[in-house]
Amino acid sequence: MPYLSLRRALTLFVFFAVVFESSLASILAVDYGSDWIKASLMKPGVPFDVLLNKDSKRKIQSSVAWKKDERLFGSDAANIASRFPQDSFSSLKYLEGAPFNSDIATYFTSISTAQISETDRKTVALKQSDGTEWSTEELVAMQLSYVKKLAEDLAGEPVNEVILTVPPYFSQFERDSITDAIEIAGLRTLALINDGTAVAVNYAMTRTFSTTPEYHVIYDAGASSTRATVVSFAAAEDPKTKASYTQINVLGVGHDRNTGGTELDLRLRDILTDSFISKHRRDIRKDKRGMAKLWKEAGRVKAILSANSDATSTVESVAFDIDFKTKVTRAQFENACKDLHSRFARPISDALANAELSLTDISSVILTGGSSRTPMVQAAVKAAVGEDRIALNVNADESAVLGAALHGASLSRQFKTKDIRVTDTLIHDVQASYLASNPGTRTIHTTVLPAGSKHGARKTLTFKRKEDFSLVLNYPNEVMSGFPREILEAKIVGIPEAIGNLTERGAIDPVIKATVVLSESGFVSVRDAVAYGEIKDDSISGKLKGLFGGGGDQVPLETDLDEGAPKDGKKDKEKKDKAKKPDMKDQSTIPLEIEIVYNAQGPMSPAAKRAARDRLRALDNMEVSKQRREEAHNTLEGYLYKLRDLLDDGPDTPFTKCSQPSERQALSNKLSETITWLHDEGDTADTMKLWEKRSVLELLEKPIVHRYKEIEAFPQALNNSQMWNWSTRLFLTQARENITADAIVGVPSKWTSEELDALEKALKEHESWLNEGVERQKKTKMNEDPAIETKEMRERAKKLEQHLQRLVRRKAPKVKKTPAKSGDANGSSSAEPTQTAGDRQPGHDEL
Repeated sequence: MPYLSLRRALTLFVFFAVVFESSLASILAVDYGSDWIKASLMKPGVPFDVLLNKDSKRKIQSSVAWKKDERLFGSDAANIASRFPQDSFSSLKYLEGAPFNSDIATYFTSISTAQISETDRKTVALKQSDGTEWSTEELVAMQLSYVKKLAEDLAGEPVNEVILTVPPYFSQFERDSITDAIEIAGLRTLALINDGTAVAVNYAMTRTFSTTPEYHVIYDAGASSTRATVVSFAAAEDPKTKASYTQINVLGVGHDRNTGGTELDLRLRDILTDSFISKHRRDIRKDKRGMAKLWKEAGRVKAILSANSDATSTVESVAFDIDFKTKVTRAQFENACKDLHSRFARPISDALANAELSLTDISSVILTGGSSRTPMVQAAVKAAVGEDRIALNVNADESAVLGAALHGASLSRQFKTKDIRVTDTLIHDVQASYLASNPGTRTIHTTVLPAGSKHGARKTLTFKRKEDFSLVLNYPNEVMSGFPREILEAKIVGIPEAIGNLTERGAIDPVIKATVVLSESGFVSVRDAVAYGEIKDDSISGKLKGLFGGGGDQVPLETDLDEGAPKDGKKDKEKKDKAKKPDMKDQSTIPLEIEIVYNAQGPMSPAAKRAARDRLRALDNMEVSKQRREEAHNTLEGYLYKLRDLLDDGPDTPFTKCSQPSERQALSNKLSETITWLHDEGDTADTMKLWEKRSVLELLEKPIVHRYKEIEAFPQALNNSQMWNWSTRLFLTQARENITADAIVGVPSKWTSEELDALEKALKEHESWLNEGVERQKKTKMNEDPAIETKEMRERAKKLEQHLQRLVRRKAPKVKKTPAKSGDANGSSSAEPTQTAGDRQPGHDEL
């Protein structure tokens, strides 16, 4: 039994240690944009702010590139796009979940010089100049892994959980793609949050609201698209805890997937391209490097035109050894983009229509996103809503990632934040399709999650089936040109056996119930399926059970899809009222197996994700090995230069004085040999060989360095040893005096004579050893090995110190009081006075 108790205790300790460790885990928030990545780390003890990159910048360019065999991220990757156009990959957000033959993939080729190819899943891969192919998920995972490393360097511990922002229009395919990339990067998805909702959380964090809802529009003009989200803010009270909280409801969303900052850059690059062709009569569009240079220049010119009426573009050797120079005016730029003016404002009107609100209900339009600073965009929004409604009270670049971080913290128990509760919505209709039960009949389609359904919603469907069947979830309308509509197929199996089982129990008209769930992160799935039947109980106990409402759980209100015809509102109400009445029937359910089958463009399989993760890990390990080899090479090279300087410094340096001619000659010979080897073979040598070469030289240098360090350390070591000799002798003198005084007054002493004799013996041995060693050291030359090592001096002095301190720290023994004699009339004793602890001479308590 004691053994079992101990084992249980250890098991509980390990369990709670793991739980405690996980409860204190850090949370990484990432706002992954087409042009920029912003990140924030939530960790107890770390200030809440945006994560800085290695250059102390608050945002990271969404780029990954290869410079020959060197992988680069952020601005380093973006800056070499003009030199290595086929090895630099940016704007990958466009390709998340996109089919190879989709319009968005074609659009990507117009803004990027990268070469794309088709994967086995019919999605997009990108090809390097050497033919190496990477899927979109792998390239995005590399960027997320880079951000993860930055977060871990700040946190000082592993970071495993991430919350990531996505546009509200992202379909299931795109959400699957980003979560696959997260998993490949070695992270776990805590949640996905729509970027407009994240901005709303950031807005609410520092503000208070009344119980009357306030309506605002979050207008996000980003690089890849423009979104508008109508949200309401209101104060509420939890009915159970009576605690107040802020409730955020997303009421409507509008978006334009093709209008954003990237489209503006594309129009401006076209202006520069046309100007070049017009001036030089050469088609620069066939030169990838030239187009990459003009793309970078377009971004620079756009920023200038945001604050100026014109800008001069200058690009040296843009293509064909031609230096390009032209002038672009804001009027020229805006004329090229005049068709976009109304499109920038349309998401606002669409969002209001979806929310069933008018502009008069809106308190403000909150601008966010990098493109919201563009005068053209601001003019379009002001024309649509009025200048008085424009609000610039959030950080256009950072509000989304900070809001996501705050929302992620609210999902964890370890952080205490303002209680903000969010209700988000689905913007695409989702329907269920299945074959009718009659053989050879039609396919039935019914909308199970209409646009506007709240995240976290559940819908139970009822079928009268006796055989296995499939339930297909799909989009009735195309979410984007070229994207598939089918999301998944749920094969519900085991129905004949379950129905037979229920029938044997006496079930009346058993049915199949399947539950479709919309998760908080916007994923739809078929969560569970059961065979359900009501079993009539005609016994007296059964009738009494039903009479008093004890007949089990009542039938939940649900959508009855008998042959796909949903019940109307009146029948639903009748069904609900019926469910409240006792029916003297027991209910029985049997779980059914669900086999989920995705189409070819669905999420990556577990095996594919493992292979991608292993591929990235191998790449990381290779880069680490390369970094270590380069470090060993540079360290050896620097060490060789240092040795050469020591040998050439002259006769008066410590190195020369502490070394013998034969040692310097041997070191010089080996140094010359190693320098020659490094020049001839150093670039191809492995890490172990480089460290081996250094070790040989260090072995020759070590005796010389040791002598020099011993000469430097000897005075302090000698002083320390002599100090403890003096302290010990002083203690012995005072301790013997205390022993004599204690004996006179008849009280016990702190020490015995034997203990003091042992200490004195140790002192004399130490003094003798030290004096002999010092005399030998005086006769030793600087270039000879020391006669007495400072390490041994410190060890022997420490041993004497410990012996002394054991006696010094000993407490004085307690003295028993002598009782008074009974024959004394005054009640006092005639014995000699007894010395108390306070009357004794003070001991040698401290040195």
